[in-house]
Amino acid sequence: MGFWSSQRALVTGGHGFLGRRVVERLHALGCAHVAAPRSAEFDLRRPEDIERVYESVRPSLVLHLAAVVGGIGANRERPAEFFYDNLLMGVQLLDRAWRAGIPKFVAVGTVCAYPKFAPVPFSEDDIWNGYPEETNAPYGLAKKMLLVQSQAYRDQYGYNSIFLLPVNLYGPGDNFDPRSSHVIPALIRKCVKAVEKGDSSIEVWGDGTPTREFLYVDDAVEGILLAAEKYDSSDPVNLGSGVEISIADLVQKVAAAAGFTGRIVFDASKPNGQPRRQLDTRRAQERFGFRARTSFDEGLKQTVAWYLNSARGVRL
Repeated sequence: MGFWSSQRALVTGGHGFLGRRVVERLHALGCAHVAAPRSAEFDLRRPEDIERVYESVRPSLVLHLAAVVGGIGANRERPAEFFYDNLLMGVQLLDRAWRAGIPKFVAVGTVCAYPKFAPVPFSEDDIWNGYPEETNAPYGLAKKMLLVQSQAYRDQYGYNSIFLLPVNLYGPGDNFDPRSSHVIPALIRKCVKAVEKGDSSIEVWGDGTPTREFLYVDDAVEGILLAAEKYDSSDPVNLGSGVEISIADLVQKVAAAAGFTGRIVFDASKPNGQPRRQLDTRRAQERFGFRARTSFDEGLKQTVAWYLNSARGVRL
C-alpha cells in the first residue's frame, strides 16, 4: 500500500482482457492515480499522441500492456499489422517515457518471442537461441525488440525499464471472438455452441500433440504488479504456472467443463504452432516473489462459468 499510494500509473491496453484486471487491482491497492487511455483518443503508434498522453497523465509508472494480438489464424492473416503496430507502440512508448523522465517502464512481452525449438522448460537465457515459430514470429519479434530496447536504455541512460514474458493467459472476461481469440476461449465457445446446437462432433486445428502452458489472468496481474513494485533489472523474466498440457488433453478438459460429450476431430492439415511451451518460472520467484496460485482446473471452471453466465445472449 505504501508504494502504490504514491504512484501515478498509466496502463496502455487498460480496457483489454488483462488491462481491465490490472486497472481494477491498482484501484484496490490504493494507487494514487490510474489512467487507461483509449485508442480512439490516443493512437499509441503516433509519437505526438504518446507525448500528449504523457503530458496529460504525468505518470510515475507506465504499464505497457497494449498489443495487437490473436490466435494462429489471425497471426497468419495479418502478420504485417501484428509486426508494425506492436513494434511502433512499444519502441516509441519506451523512448518517450525515458525522454519525459518517467521513473519506471514495465514492458509486457509474450511467450511467442521464444525460439520455436527452445529447450523445455523455456529459460530466459535461451530467448535468443533460435527463430520463433513461424506463424507468430512477426508478433513475437516485435515484442522482443522491447527487451533489446530496455537493455540498451538501461546500459546507456540508466533507465529503469523491465521486460516480462507471460505465457498464454485465460480467465473470465477473455476474448471469445472466433476471428481473434486464443485457444482456450475458442475451444470453450466451440464446445458450448456444439452443446446448444446438439452437434455430435467438433473440429480442432492441428493434431493435438503440441503442448501449452496457461496462466490465470489474476495470477498474471499479481506477477506484473509485483515486478512493477519490486524488480529493477532488464533481465527478462518469465511469468507462468510451470504446468504443461497437450492440446489433446486441453480439449478433453474444456469439453468436460462445458458439458460436451461428443466426438473430437483433429484436423492435421491445419498448423500446430509451436511444438511445446512450458516456462522455467524460478526467476520470477527469486527476483520478486511471484508464484502462480490458481490451479488450471479451477481457472478453467471459473472461465467456463463466466462465459455461460455473463456472456449468454451476447456471444458472437
